Amino acid sequence: MAHTRTHTFAPSHTEPQGHGLRLRSWDAGCDADAQTWLRGHLDPEFQRWNTPLKLWTDLGGARKALRARALDAEEGRSASFRITDAESGTALGHIGVNEINRPLKLARVGYWVLPEARGRGVATRALLLASRWAFADLGLYRLELGHAVEHEASCRIAERCGYVHEGTLRGAMFEAGRHDAFRDAHLHARLATDEEPAVTGGR
Repeated sequence: MAHTRTHTFAPSHTEPQGHGLRLRSWDAGCDADAQTWLRGHLDPEFQRWNTPLKLWTDLGGARKALRARALDAEEGRSASFRITDAESGTALGHIGVNEINRPLKLARVGYWVLPEARGRGVATRALLLASRWAFADLGLYRLELGHAVEHEASCRIAERCGYVHEGTLRGAMFEAGRHDAFRDAHLHARLATDEEPAVTGGR
């Protein structure tokens, strides 16, 4: 019987770089990575727009979350990257290519940027870089991006990166800090056949 090898995303296999950034795999065994992950998730701006099923509040939880991400990457379900400055290596945020569906060549992208890195086009540049990698290296055809309707900054980032607004999904996201109430989300998507936009300013 033939066996199909699952595509994995180990740190040694891929570290996309460009636009002044380098996307590096998170390391659950690294204290600095765990601290960065925790700080990003405890940021009030992150919590305003994102409601994880489990919000870890200590370093032990952050390490557990990163180990789960590493397992997903090993088994080809997602790829999670620490956004870093290409020259200094300073951590700037996170971007993930999530819920990878190989048969449909589809995935969902998500990101967050640390407070001190905002206003420098980090999210825009990281999304362009991760999108290029997902299309070229993973052979995906469609990437989706969803955000709360009121999150205008994410809407602008998506559009700058060629993610076309396709409509509103009713009750598709949790309300901030709640798992018993929902809010509407905008759906954006980009296809492998769409032209890649030039780098522009922004968040």
